[in-house]
Amino acid sequence: MDGVKSGLYDPAYERDSCGVGMAVNIDGTRDHRTVEHGLRILENMAHRGAENADGRTGDGAGILVQIPHGFIISQGIPVPEAGTYGTGMVFLPRDPAAAGICMDVFRSEAADEGLSMLAERPVPVDSKAVGPMARRTEPFCLQVFVAGAPPEELERRLFRLRKKVGKRIASMGEEYSDFYICSLSSRTMVYKGMLTPAQLREYYPDLSDPSFKSSVAMVHSRFSTNTLPMWKLAQPFRMLCHNGEINTIQGNRSWMLARESVMETSLLPELSELYPVVEEGMSDSASLDNVLEFLNMSGKSMPDALSMMIPESWNDRNPIPDDLKAYYEYSSILMEPWDGPAAVLFTDGRYAGGMLDRNGLRPARYTVTKDGVMILASESGVIRIPEDNVREAGRLRPGKMLIIDTAAGRIMRDREIKGELAAAYPYREWLDRNRVELGSLSSGREAGRAAPDHRRMLAEFGYTPEEVSETIEPMAVSGKEPTGSMGNDLPLAVLSDRPHRLFDYFRQSFAQVTNPPMDPIREELVMSLTGYVGSIHQNILGPTPKHCKVVKLRHPVVNNRELDLIKNLRYKGFSTASIRMCFPAEEGPEGLRKGLERICHEAEEAADGGSAYIVLTDRGMPEGSVPIPSLLAVSAVHQHLVRKRKRVQTALILESGEPREVMHFALLFGYGANAVNPYMAISVIDESVREGRIRIDADTAESNYIRALEAGLLKIMSKMGISTLRSYRGARLFEALGLSDETAREYFGGTVSAVGGVSLGEIARDALECHGRALSGTPDQAVRPRRGGETRSWDPSSVRTLRKAAREDDPAAYREFADAVSGGVFFLRDLMDVRRGKPVPLEEVEPAEAVMRRFVSGALSFGSVSREAHETLAEAMNSFGGQSNTGEGGEDPARFRTLPDGRNVRSAVKQIASGRFGVTAEYLVNADEIQIKIAQGAKPGEGGQLPGSKVDEVIARTRHTLPGITLISPPPHHDIYSIEDLKQLIFDMKCINPTARVSVKLVSESGVGTVAAGVAKAGADVILISGAEGGTGASPASSIRFAGMPWETGLAETQQTLSANGLRGKVRIQVDGQIKTGRDIVIAALLGAEEYGLSTAPMVAMGCVMCRKCHTNLCPAGIATQDPERRARFKG
Repeated sequence: MDGVKSGLYDPAYERDSCGVGMAVNIDGTRDHRTVEHGLRILENMAHRGAENADGRTGDGAGILVQIPHGFIISQGIPVPEAGTYGTGMVFLPRDPAAAGICMDVFRSEAADEGLSMLAERPVPVDSKAVGPMARRTEPFCLQVFVAGAPPEELERRLFRLRKKVGKRIASMGEEYSDFYICSLSSRTMVYKGMLTPAQLREYYPDLSDPSFKSSVAMVHSRFSTNTLPMWKLAQPFRMLCHNGEINTIQGNRSWMLARESVMETSLLPELSELYPVVEEGMSDSASLDNVLEFLNMSGKSMPDALSMMIPESWNDRNPIPDDLKAYYEYSSILMEPWDGPAAVLFTDGRYAGGMLDRNGLRPARYTVTKDGVMILASESGVIRIPEDNVREAGRLRPGKMLIIDTAAGRIMRDREIKGELAAAYPYREWLDRNRVELGSLSSGREAGRAAPDHRRMLAEFGYTPEEVSETIEPMAVSGKEPTGSMGNDLPLAVLSDRPHRLFDYFRQSFAQVTNPPMDPIREELVMSLTGYVGSIHQNILGPTPKHCKVVKLRHPVVNNRELDLIKNLRYKGFSTASIRMCFPAEEGPEGLRKGLERICHEAEEAADGGSAYIVLTDRGMPEGSVPIPSLLAVSAVHQHLVRKRKRVQTALILESGEPREVMHFALLFGYGANAVNPYMAISVIDESVREGRIRIDADTAESNYIRALEAGLLKIMSKMGISTLRSYRGARLFEALGLSDETAREYFGGTVSAVGGVSLGEIARDALECHGRALSGTPDQAVRPRRGGETRSWDPSSVRTLRKAAREDDPAAYREFADAVSGGVFFLRDLMDVRRGKPVPLEEVEPAEAVMRRFVSGALSFGSVSREAHETLAEAMNSFGGQSNTGEGGEDPARFRTLPDGRNVRSAVKQIASGRFGVTAEYLVNADEIQIKIAQGAKPGEGGQLPGSKVDEVIARTRHTLPGITLISPPPHHDIYSIEDLKQLIFDMKCINPTARVSVKLVSESGVGTVAAGVAKAGADVILISGAEGGTGASPASSIRFAGMPWETGLAETQQTLSANGLRGKVRIQVDGQIKTGRDIVIAALLGAEEYGLSTAPMVAMGCVMCRKCHTNLCPAGIATQDPERRARFKG
């Protein structure tokens, strides 16, 4: 399975965190001490790396140094003067024949570049030093020595050679996939591998030779979430090493591909030979290195390239100089940020430095000694330095950079570096003369809100009365997304017998463990929805004022007036092409495919014709036409233009009546739209104002609605730790649930679709059905349980029968309940049958008492539910040996001991969430299990929230706060920004309570298996996979419906990944999320779970009537309320 997709495991999901470090002699003196410093730094950050299940194979370690000319001479290699030849470190296949073919290609391409091969040297290695898995995949390591170009040209010639060789061998087949050039340079070389930090010097004896000298040593220790990493993915790469996660990597790679048709530079002739810029099948860090190297070889300095790719926050609220803001704004027009937590160390052999991302979510500390050495690393203390030798110590700050010029012998600080970048060109003048602010324009034309044929169009786009009254109107009144509760028990769109909008087949991605989500409220300073639209034929390799010919949008959701301005803007040569998103109804399902082909062709023609904007519109469709789903149209056109390398030549603007919810807009931007005009939602608001359902003026209502959408967008972006919409656009940070592989691949850029599903023909049939209803005047059906509406799993009948079964101990009622919920098709498990095997004697079956001990209750916090409900659940679980969970609200210390009346209401599982409410040493030592909640099924990527109306004196005392204050947990744990941070917290919990198990709660998504592997390697005892359907006391409505995946897929992937990695025996797996019956538990067990969590079903057993008002404090059953009168109704 090494690096190969198998079952639900996919190497593309692999994530890593790590330790980075650098030792530099500031004056450029080359010595072996610097190399030794680098190795010591690496070895002292061993805790930031990880090992395979075999205990000896490392996730990866390496060192980058300047070429040790004296050492090379000492080895008898016939090389000329230093700086006039290049050295390559090459990984070759172990098969001699394959290795020989690879080297034949290398020699051929070297000759084609006018370079000569001076020598080849097998690198001495000690294979006994590495672990079994590393040895199985160990490549043959060869050094090559190349010359033949003037020193000023040599580095670029070597770059061309490496790119051409890599491209050619990559096309030759899988048997050559182990070929990899670690470095090929006249300045630097890399030693790395699938090693632990301590193994690096043992494996490569060269590094211990006293003649092996450098003034720069850059090192990296890797902690991979997966234990199936590859030798070539170890770092450093050719110019950098990276501790972090590029959250937007899919979009960054696509945009780089799209730029290839417009890039040119005299420094690298025949650029097409070097494409693609980004190598396929590599990590996000490798892609970052690819682009940095390409930009550097094209003439950009490393600070310029890195500041363009990983800019500091520069919006209006940031106190940085205006000329620097102008530089960043100019750069942002050319390239979207590579967004995510990042500590980047970099060097080209002369300059060496480091920088942090705009949020500073990875650490970097430095020490400068009096004898001229700088140590820069993930933490201080990696090299023991006497205090009297310390000249300066500090840390890099968010978005800041530091560089050592070893030729000049000095340190360059951020102010100097950024000052030079800002002064290089008159960026402010270029912007002021060319950029247009949409908000400053007016036309004098009226752009009405009411859509023609309003009623028919509502039916055409499937609006329901509930969407209007419970989503659109509340947003227009409050300026906020509505809140819901109790989880999602509607059928999956792919399983529903009703037509669904295409939006319903997608789920949001979110950050967990390997990178933190962000807080869109507290970290608003670094977040931005600003965008630029226009004809951007930008060659990012050549600065010019023409790049500034754009329209600046301060927000991406445009009203009718703003869209009218864009459509009619002719200033500075701007032009617009409008393309209808529809197909003739008479053509049936095949018409959709033809319609997509037509709009893609028309979009390409418009881009070729110089249109600054392409407006995809379903407004005013010809009679007999069916609107193409807006998401499908946007993504298809975006992907088509990317493939044709024409996407950066134009902007995509959507004018559609279909989008109205926050998730709809997130999807549209995530799949490539630059701006969206939701004209039907605006028409709905206009009608609601005119009819008096909204008692504010239309302008305010429209503004509130757009503000709510944008706040929701920021929240969805923040779940993935993304700061700017420019990064989010086109990044495809979603997965499909119920979409066919073919459709996902062809129209959605290969978006993950783990279970397959509807084809393009079925999407067309749904569109045709909605069109037929619109023509007949049949309104769309409702969602709440009522005749003709969508059925819920928890309908009134199932609530009644379970309540009866629990209250009266009635097996017949339980059987009726189980048959009813198992007879419907709501969840993936409802499509599964249990294959019956050979019966076994009953005495061989685990006793019922032991089975019961596998049951746990969900994490219902004290505060979200009443004291009576919380204690009742704990008492019930304790009575049969199960475990109850405190949730994130802490627990009254009085419950740690048996109460005077003999009741045991102590919760065995004590949860630690990001708010740390109620967490004390006493709390932790009174736990049988400590659960670290990374994410919650109903709202992954978000923190919990408890309205102030629910915070009475007892709850405030338990949570260590004040009564009446709304309590919101931050989205991230502020001490867990990476996998190694989680490892530290697990270690700390085991120190404070050595007898307790430590569990980590994750939410199901594609890739959760590799995250779980990292959690297992971090020392957890239990991993909980929580399904997206799980309940909640309060959550944004879009999160309940559109975040996370069913536990069935996440559980199966976790089981497969842990088993493949040899880690399955190290942890127990728990699962929860709308588990109701014995059948559900059997299926969960067959998919790999050993323990089973239930939350909603026990609440129903205690009297919950599923009114879904938990967030309002108005629970009629006295469960999810703190109102004394309502609590008195609790029956238990």
